[in-house]
Amino acid sequence: MSRAPEFISLSDAAVRAVSGAGSRHAALIEDAFGVLVETPGGGVSLSGEPRARAAAKRAVQAIAERADKGLEIGEADVRVAIGAARAGQQGPGLPSGRRGQVAPKTAAQARYLDALNQYELVFGLGPAGTGKTFLAVAHGAGLLMRGEVDRLIVSRPAVEAGERLGFLPGDLAEKVDPYMAPVWEALTDIMGADQFRRRREKGEIELAPIAFMRGRTLSHAYIIVDEAQNATRLQMKMVLTRIGEGARMVVTGDPSQIDLVNAADSGLAHAVGLLEGVEGVGIARFATEDVVRHPLVERIVRAYEADATRQRPKA
Repeated sequence: MSRAPEFISLSDAAVRAVSGAGSRHAALIEDAFGVLVETPGGGVSLSGEPRARAAAKRAVQAIAERADKGLEIGEADVRVAIGAARAGQQGPGLPSGRRGQVAPKTAAQARYLDALNQYELVFGLGPAGTGKTFLAVAHGAGLLMRGEVDRLIVSRPAVEAGERLGFLPGDLAEKVDPYMAPVWEALTDIMGADQFRRRREKGEIELAPIAFMRGRTLSHAYIIVDEAQNATRLQMKMVLTRIGEGARMVVTGDPSQIDLVNAADSGLAHAVGLLEGVEGVGIARFATEDVVRHPLVERIVRAYEADATRQRPKA
């Protein structure tokens, strides 16, 4: 295959955006795809292996499209473009939902998706509205629909804000479904209601409160542990050790939103502290600026963070 440079004709604004101050953006693209990026005038020249060059071209075109709309391009925008292009480079990526192709909207989301592709166990930490659960569900749904895993298992602590399952009417599914609503909505959005229902009836999609995971070995499955800040340390150790052959797990939660009576017993931050740096484990952290819901959500989160800071005892 030819490794001759490929020239992409771009506007001056797009060339400046792709290059970045001090060629910083171009360096990010080069490091990400193993290509050489040059700006000889009138566009961008890409050199490298054909597949890597094609992926880099997708990133360049995404950056150029934003620049030509008059949008300011920062390093975060470049990382988002790289993340989306990498997903295409690696083959079938995230599936399409009712609102179109699922893709990262922030640099943090792009790094999160990289971690989901790279590691067997990923922790997604951050405030509400950052997309950590939705993207985990989308990634798992894609694996299931492509046959890369046999089952998609969603687990969640059964106690929230002082409520206990035993006092709710119905069987296990009826008791747990209200807690799983955000996940079910995401799966319905991605798969469609009919496919979601069929796969759930066949046992390919399963809900399992953390308390019901004990004693199981989950092989060839994709496991989502949602709202994990409400799992105790013992529960967290138990669920993490359920991973079997060919399985992958993502654990999501917001360490600042603990509903347990004893917040110090939360297993999420404890597990991250123990496992960060362990081979096969990825950590993705989201911040307030990564909120992708209504802009008001970010302002609400910031207000609560400011109040928490004021309430902390001074040293």
